[in-house]
This record gives sequence, structure tokens and C-alpha cells, in this order.
Amino acid sequence: MAMDLKDWFSNRRKRRERENLVPKQPLSNEEYCALWKQCFQCREMLYARDLRHNLHVCPKCQYHFRIGAEERIEQIADPDTFVEIDQKMDSADPLEFFDTDAYPKRQKQAQKKSGLYEAVLTGTCKINGHDAALGVMDFGFFGGSMGSVVGEKVTRVIEKAIEEHIPLIIVSSSGGARMQEGILSLMQLAKTSSALKDLSDAGLLYISILSEPTFGGVTASFAMLGDIIIAERGARVGFAGRRVIEQTIRQKLPADFQTAEYLLKHGQVDMVLDRLQIKDTLANMIEFHQPLVEDPDKASSKNGRSKVGSRAKK
Repeated sequence: MAMDLKDWFSNRRKRRERENLVPKQPLSNEEYCALWKQCFQCREMLYARDLRHNLHVCPKCQYHFRIGAEERIEQIADPDTFVEIDQKMDSADPLEFFDTDAYPKRQKQAQKKSGLYEAVLTGTCKINGHDAALGVMDFGFFGGSMGSVVGEKVTRVIEKAIEEHIPLIIVSSSGGARMQEGILSLMQLAKTSSALKDLSDAGLLYISILSEPTFGGVTASFAMLGDIIIAERGARVGFAGRRVIEQTIRQKLPADFQTAEYLLKHGQVDMVLDRLQIKDTLANMIEFHQPLVEDPDKASSKNGRSKVGSRAKK
């Protein structure tokens, strides 16, 4: 039998009264952290959903939270355009390294914690419609350390860029070489640098993005070899850590030492950008550095005139 409107409202009121009699459980720490995050710099409490919409940049002080590789790819690549390569490649244990735990066990723990096979994701994508090869490191996997697989994947994405004749973008976030792989890890510096020489010889653009933090062997190799080097605002970049340097030279370093802004002031990077500016800046750079088209008819613009026609004819 159908319920009339009066009975419906009456039942609704009774249900609400019953719900109010049940004491509400306080949020657990995990639930609270899922809803709110505190800015490390200004200590402001930020609603997690709003923070995600702002690309994990504090709206009050512009502090850039550390983010993972998958989220970085979502921010840079056009939706549903990223195609991963070498997805399930993971490291062997040639040195049979053991500290407090075996290296293979540490790897499995890192994979379970991060959801990644290794400390870098590589593939191809589109950035505002422009084709590009993209490599993104994740500090959440073994501190973004560069082992033999990271070096191999970076080398392969460089080779992919050469094969497809597209620009290359690598976002670095690393603590340096992976000690569990010893000399094999250090060999990746030469390996990736050699591959980048081939990319340069092919006349292709390489843009390196330095995020928080970028240190050690990654800084000493592909991170600082870009045609254009962009540092994210507030990122710390260097080879050795601040404390190690101070103990070595027995001097106090400036407060902003090894920050992106310090590197820009001393000519080590080309620009410092907010995270919200990176995607559009990358797209503009890719478009600007596209090779000139020999046939003016192939590069005709919307008004019927060639983008490079006047230069080609001259």
C-alpha cells in the first residue's frame, strides 16, 4: 500500500531522532589525515580535496608538497595519453646484498608500499596535444635511488624519444645511487649520460625538471644535462647533503643553500616554476622548439600564411 506524504515525513523525523541518539564515533587518525593535511611550512590545516585540486601546493604559502610519480604524470600528461613502457622491470640481486634484511625482501616491501615496480615510470604521452617521451621518478620507492633498473629504464625512454623523434622530459626526485647495487648503480651515471649524447646528436629537445629532493648520482648525471633545466619552487637540489658539506668545509652555509631559488641565482638552473605553471610551460617549449618545416605549405597557419614560410623563402 502506498504511503501518504504525511506518514513519509513522520517516519523520516523518527529515523533522524533515532540516529541522533547514537553517539558519533570520533575520526581515527587515518580518517582525519585523509581529510586534512598540515602544511610543513606555514602549519596551516588544509582540506585534502582542495589541496589535490591545487596540485598539492599550499594556497597560503605556496609550499610544494612531495607527490608520487603517478600523480605527477596525471598533472603533466593529457588525460588517457600516457602509455607506459618497460612496466614490470625490476632489479636482480647480483651482489647478494644484505644489511639488516636481504635486498630482494627490501624491494618487495618497497613495491608493496609504493605500488610501483621501480623508482621511475617511463613512457610516451601528449602534453597539450604535443607528443613527448616522459620519465618520472618517485621518491617513495627506495628514496628514488638509482639502481640498474632505473638507469636502464631512463636509457630506454631516451632511446624511445630518438626512435619516435619526439622531445624528452624527465622529472627527477632522488636521494642518489642505490647502495645495495654498489658499482652497478654508479655505472648508470655514464650509461644515461651517453644515451643523452645520442639524443642531442639527433637534434632532439631534452627538458629536465628537478623536484624535491634531487641529490647524488641523479644530479651528477641526467638531471643536470637538460637543454633546459627547470626547478620546482622550493625544491632542494645538490650532490652531497648540507650537513656533509658543512662538516667537510667547516663553514656555515647560507640558509637557502641548495634550494631552487639559490641555484637560479647562481646560474645552475634556467628557471624556477610553480607546479601549476609546469604543464603549460612544457607545452610552449615543445611547440617553440619543433623543427622548421621545409615545405611552407605543410606549416600553414589558420590565416593561410606559413609559420616559417618567410624564413624558408629567404
